[in-house]
Amino acid sequence: MNMDDMEKLQPAPQDDIALELCALSKVYQLKRGMFKPPGEIRAVNDVSLRLYRGETLGLVGESGCGKSTLAKMLLGLLAPSAGNVLFNGREVDPAQRKAHARHIQPIFQDPYSSLNPRKTVAEIVGLPLKLHGVGNAAERARQVREILDLVGMPERTYGQYPNQLSGGQRQRVAIARALTLRPDILICDEPTSALDVSVQAQILNLLLDLKAEFGLTYLFISHDLGVVEHLVDRVAVMNKGSIVELQTREKIFSDAQHPYTRMLLASALTPEPGKGLPELAAAI
Repeated sequence: MNMDDMEKLQPAPQDDIALELCALSKVYQLKRGMFKPPGEIRAVNDVSLRLYRGETLGLVGESGCGKSTLAKMLLGLLAPSAGNVLFNGREVDPAQRKAHARHIQPIFQDPYSSLNPRKTVAEIVGLPLKLHGVGNAAERARQVREILDLVGMPERTYGQYPNQLSGGQRQRVAIARALTLRPDILICDEPTSALDVSVQAQILNLLLDLKAEFGLTYLFISHDLGVVEHLVDRVAVMNKGSIVELQTREKIFSDAQHPYTRMLLASALTPEPGKGLPELAAAI
């Protein structure tokens, strides 16, 4: 099923397309010895997808299915082997990655490894402003204080380093850094999977509040279907580098069509008493 067919299955949240992926692929070449022809791995295979302004699109699939590779191509961190990305109807130029970064920012899975351990919280959050030449030193300091306050970081932490913070605080700093340039789109790559369950809920609620306040658009990448069900408007299911199903959240969780989607749902743990382990988990 191609993108146009899948898009017809449900009305778009809005008619305005913020980001469009057109037949995007990423192929890695493999050397297999002196006398053997090179092989290849298709991490992302001919993916076409539309992200509508103001929505949260969930991208789900098991580890290794190509979700993070797709995210890196959207951020300009990886060049696609084929296809292109359109932002606001215009093709993204890989050579203009700095300009692209003003509109699309990432929030990564591990907040500790994504933050510079040698810089303070205020320096980390203010760095994008400095790199893009936004305002003078006083104006940048004011913006940093405003955004850190917005994500719930107390003033006493501004001069601290990442190793002095909790996991939840580090992710709040990562979110603040992503928001500093006031981007249109956030690519959230498993942003809560490294956190405790209680902290996960706080970060998810923060993301919902920020979306409403700034009118943000999210691509939310996760393998946790419980998190996805709480947060997204539509769900794209990825398997072996391809999108196999694209539906509204309600449709996916009530009437999934593709066998792989049904397998993912069947393998998810449930908090309901008496349900026990799902079939796939029990078989491991």
